[in-house]
Amino acid sequence: MIVRRELPDDQAAVRAVIAQAFTRDGEDPIEARLLDELRADVGWLPRFSLVAVSAGDSRGEVVGHVVCTRGYVGDAPALGLGPIGVRPDRQGQGIGQALMNAVLGAADALDEPLVALLGSPAFYGRFGFRPSTEFEITPPEPDWADYFQVRPLTAYVPTSGVFRYATPFEGL
Repeated sequence: MIVRRELPDDQAAVRAVIAQAFTRDGEDPIEARLLDELRADVGWLPRFSLVAVSAGDSRGEVVGHVVCTRGYVGDAPALGLGPIGVRPDRQGQGIGQALMNAVLGAADALDEPLVALLGSPAFYGRFGFRPSTEFEITPPEPDWADYFQVRPLTAYVPTSGVFRYATPFEGL
């Protein structure tokens, strides 16, 4: 497996992976629609849209995807992670872990200060995510408090305030 930046030709395959990873009851999942809206948003950052492709060459079949978009803590820039997904038949093979490590490494290398996400503390804690409240960062929705986490990176300078995702997240 290779993790690389998403290419324009990957868009349909990426959407299909996210749709397959989150489909319930055969309906188009909100995560796939969110991805469509994020692509059209000013907060879209192509350098943080990464794919996992099947082994062999970098043009292989897309089996996973992760994206970070521009977010803010107060007025300070940050990244909002998600959606992240792996094709169901390839889950449990370390692909999600590889995508997480790659996007966090890219964010750190490009001097981003902080990555935030909404998810399971038990799962994302292994990547260094901690409750946002430990950093005086308030989740966008108060009822997210137990699941809203942040991962400070090398360029992190303590700042406090409410985290804001890219605009399409507001419609969830």
